[in-house]
Amino acid sequence: MADNTPAPKRAGAVIAGVVPGQSPRVLRAAARQAALAGTDLVIAHVDTTRFVAFEDPDGYVNPSTIDVAGASARAALAEVQTAADAALAGETVSWSVRQVIGDPALALIHLADELDASLLVVGTRKRGLGESLREFLTGSVAARLTHRQHRPVLVVPLGEPIAPEEELVWE
Repeated sequence: MADNTPAPKRAGAVIAGVVPGQSPRVLRAAARQAALAGTDLVIAHVDTTRFVAFEDPDGYVNPSTIDVAGASARAALAEVQTAADAALAGETVSWSVRQVIGDPALALIHLADELDASLLVVGTRKRGLGESLREFLTGSVAARLTHRQHRPVLVVPLGEPIAPEEELVWE
């Protein structure tokens, strides 16, 4: 007798939002989640030097016509690709690298919608006054992701955690 039970739907891709020079912990954690879900890993670098000028009805994103940092954006993408090659060597999960443009949280959300992603993975920021000030002014990408879309967000801690008795810089 044939089994007519439909095959389970494959989970949407896991998206890892990464920046050049970031710890490979983010990529490894994202690869682990993709492998557990039996899905692909999409590594996304957000080029914040360009912005979305307009989007066509078919979903094509038209970037700004002035690409003031084209060479640096290509270099950043190449650095992310090289880091992924090194961090994911030997992993069995299928993965690819993409560059998206604009505000990091909004660009990752747009990509997640496009791919029907099952999970977003990002890392914490480095500790320091400059990073804390930037996060205070622009908001945490992880926090913005959790408030602006419906998918789960895995935040991978980078660096040493702050001791319970230490004050956070922005408090």
